[in-house]
Amino acid sequence: MGAIFSYVSFASSAAPPAPGLGGLPESCVALVLTHLEPKDICRLMGLNRAFRDASFADFVWESKLPPNYRVLFRQLFDLSTDGFGKREVYRRLCATSSFDGGTKRVWLDKETSRICLQVSAKGLAITGGDDRRYWNRIPTVESRFRSVVYLQQTWWFEVEGEVNFPFPPGRYSVFFRLQLGQASKNWLGRRVCNIDHVHGWDIKPVQFQLWASEGQHSATQCFLESPGKWVSYHVGDFTVGSGDSGATKIRLSMMQIDCTHTKGGLCLDSVLICPCEYKERFNRPCTP
Repeated sequence: MGAIFSYVSFASSAAPPAPGLGGLPESCVALVLTHLEPKDICRLMGLNRAFRDASFADFVWESKLPPNYRVLFRQLFDLSTDGFGKREVYRRLCATSSFDGGTKRVWLDKETSRICLQVSAKGLAITGGDDRRYWNRIPTVESRFRSVVYLQQTWWFEVEGEVNFPFPPGRYSVFFRLQLGQASKNWLGRRVCNIDHVHGWDIKPVQFQLWASEGQHSATQCFLESPGKWVSYHVGDFTVGSGDSGATKIRLSMMQIDCTHTKGGLCLDSVLICPCEYKERFNRPCTP
């Protein structure tokens, strides 16, 4: 009997198990996840069952979606968000989608939860762009669109573009992605860039302009430089207000129309529209 008493006393004095993350209510975990970045939410999914189940909560991912995500989803996939979990809606918007005959690509930036849009050179209006005496299309892996256009030589250089898209509220920057020279691979597989035909860009600057809804307009100018490197030239910024529920129309241009000299040896890849936070990544100031 004494042995039995000792066993009971020992069992009753054992300390209860220490609390852990696995004991947290799923609703509390989900509330914590709303304050984290999407990449951190995905990492925590493997921590335990509570975190995995909480990571599928609709209100967690709705906090990461832009306010007009239903409009964007309909625009890109021709589908309603009904029947899709918010996590799946977020995943699909983050994947790059093409539209307008493949000339435009759009995706949701995971760091800012804002839309980025890129327009290929094929989706821009280029003066003389169909004349192969002046312009050629070149396949390359250095472009998202797998090709760029190359200007051999011209007197009149002018490129224009137009975008009509339901951007979420926020402030955006517009860039032209250009390169002086024509890149290729040598027999060792190393990248080389032929700059023999680059000329005329150091005489007069290129003019960049941007027009957006509600009378927004900006104009800058830059001398093109850094031969052999892709450079993103800042055109300007525009703002989409919280009350703008429809599509935002943007017009942009790039020109150097001083006909006192020729210019050539330029590769045009695309136009990028992205959150203003990206501006510091490119660090290519232009003169207003």
